[in-house]
Amino acid sequence: MDDLADRTRAALAEGGPLDVGLEGYSPRAAQAQLAEAIAEAMDAKSTLVAEAGTGTGKTYAYLVPALLSGQRVIISTGTRALQDQLYHRDLPRVREALGAGLRTALLKGRANYLCQYRMEQAKGEKFASRDVSAQFQRVVAWSGRTMRGDLAELADLPEDSPLWPMVTSTAENCLGGECPFWSECFVAKARQQAQAADLVVVNHHLLLADLAIKQEGFGEILPGAAAFVLDEAHQLPELAAQFFGEGLGSRQLMDVARDSLAECKNVTASLASVMAPARNLEHAMRELRLAMEPLPQRAAQSRMLAHAPAVAALDLLEHALVELARGLAPLADASPGFGTCANRAADLVHRLRTWREKPGSEPDFDPQADDDARMPPSKSGSDPGFSVRWYELTQRGFVLQRTPLDVSGPLRRYREQSRAAWIFTSATLAVAGDFTHISKRLGLDEPRELLQPSPFDWPNQALCYLPRGLPEPNSRDYLGAMLDAVWPVLEASKGRAFLLFTSHRALREAAEQLRDCPWPLFVQGTAPRNTLLEQFRASGNGVLLGAASFWEGVDVAGEALSVVVIDRLPFAAPDDPVLEAKLDAVRREGGNPFRDEQLPQAVIALKQGVGRLIRSHLDRGVLVLCDPRLLGKSYGRLFLDSLPPFPRTRMIEDVQDFFATQSPPAHALQDDPP
Repeated sequence: MDDLADRTRAALAEGGPLDVGLEGYSPRAAQAQLAEAIAEAMDAKSTLVAEAGTGTGKTYAYLVPALLSGQRVIISTGTRALQDQLYHRDLPRVREALGAGLRTALLKGRANYLCQYRMEQAKGEKFASRDVSAQFQRVVAWSGRTMRGDLAELADLPEDSPLWPMVTSTAENCLGGECPFWSECFVAKARQQAQAADLVVVNHHLLLADLAIKQEGFGEILPGAAAFVLDEAHQLPELAAQFFGEGLGSRQLMDVARDSLAECKNVTASLASVMAPARNLEHAMRELRLAMEPLPQRAAQSRMLAHAPAVAALDLLEHALVELARGLAPLADASPGFGTCANRAADLVHRLRTWREKPGSEPDFDPQADDDARMPPSKSGSDPGFSVRWYELTQRGFVLQRTPLDVSGPLRRYREQSRAAWIFTSATLAVAGDFTHISKRLGLDEPRELLQPSPFDWPNQALCYLPRGLPEPNSRDYLGAMLDAVWPVLEASKGRAFLLFTSHRALREAAEQLRDCPWPLFVQGTAPRNTLLEQFRASGNGVLLGAASFWEGVDVAGEALSVVVIDRLPFAAPDDPVLEAKLDAVRREGGNPFRDEQLPQAVIALKQGVGRLIRSHLDRGVLVLCDPRLLGKSYGRLFLDSLPPFPRTRMIEDVQDFFATQSPPAHALQDDPP
């Protein structure tokens, strides 16, 4: 049996290695069909786009052919959490069941690994609080016993701790072979292990960073592979836009100022030429943030450049950055640290000037030349003629960003150059069974396609409730009316619900209105996401309010989650500067911006939110879709046709009966409820 598809089918079949070797495993037809399609694509070195509905078992479906192929395979996941779960839980089980003696490796981005040089530098720092100081002491103690240097081993280190950038490196501040800790470098060790492995688990951020670096001719992080499997592939276009763009922010500016000052202790008499420019840069950064305060939180560059105080503050920032770059240039050879600081400062001058220039004119910066020196266009980033420049305000800082509108070209080139099989899979790729939208965004020309519906018993496990009488979503009283409609559902389910919102403002207002509800209330932003989910599961009858990140990647099986409420259709904010530019581009090309861009993106986002409800064949639950446009607008049918085959109802009595009995009432099983 030499054919990979045949061996894959046999491995997943009844009486096969997984059935015999994995406790709790049972063969599934949907999983076998997906695995077979993946195996065939690997054999043919072709491209496959496969939507696998919740419950298909797609992880095993791609792990089995990957392990049996005998080829080098890169598996990329959407998040670090999924990456850890795949590598530490799923992969060892399948490998052991198959008896596959392959070398495997887990490789994350450098921001996940302890940098011993930066940790040593940080030992002289004054920390923002006692908590941060205590966290640093725990990192120092752990550094002496860790084998991999993966900060995920420190479960009590908060994801938003200010300590992270102080004890990890970036591509810009890494000293490379000149680092005194190079022989012990955890990043270098992880990459060496990955290069020697047959199967490497990465995440999309790392894969795209590798792609961007290859584009610039600096070599590659990941070795070449015969096959790439991209799970949660619906995230790829947005992430790729980040990596093919270019920007700078207050954090990068603060880091280069702080690192320059820290390096002074290693080079005698350097403080005199660094202190004033570094302090001036910090001051200019604060002045710019203050000048931007009256502006919208996120908008196009033109909005900022029309605000005179912001333009003046930008001039001040550019001058301060140039002065720091000039002060560092003569010190570049004095130490490796000063060398990287000088390069970073010069690069930030370039990025700032590029962001401020009109499209088509990219100024480069020579710290040794005059202030107005210009050099040939930079090699970094993509063609700015196809980019949108925008800014975003954070709580204490800002980001200035340039984002390409179309990443299909570089993604296509990378795929073609690899001469490998590419498998793109997710539970949410198709729009009403059609892959055209995602294929265009990924630069795929006539890929193989597979639509594998969820194998769950939707008619008996779930019910979709569309409340009557709600006003239009943009009306002032919509949120109150929506919560009034949801309240009897929560009473029937006795809590046990996710309320998913399309905006943080609506989430905050709902939290205020529900603060006295009789169920434990968990609100995004009041604690780390994992902590909230653990508390929600433990409560047994909680109500969790979430936005954005809670729409996907959240897995709560069992009775603790029996209701998912979605406040309105998840259309992207129309004033988002990147979306505005995309819609203009579609319009210029003769397309329909709503039909071709906004609508399919909203359908995919809705499918992600809906996917939180039923996570196993034992789950039962009610989906509440509150937006009246689902039935009042012609495009509502596209959303409903893209969802699993829920029975639908407009009667609250049916919801109450659902929770009072073990199956939906018979009269609710109609396709078009009145």
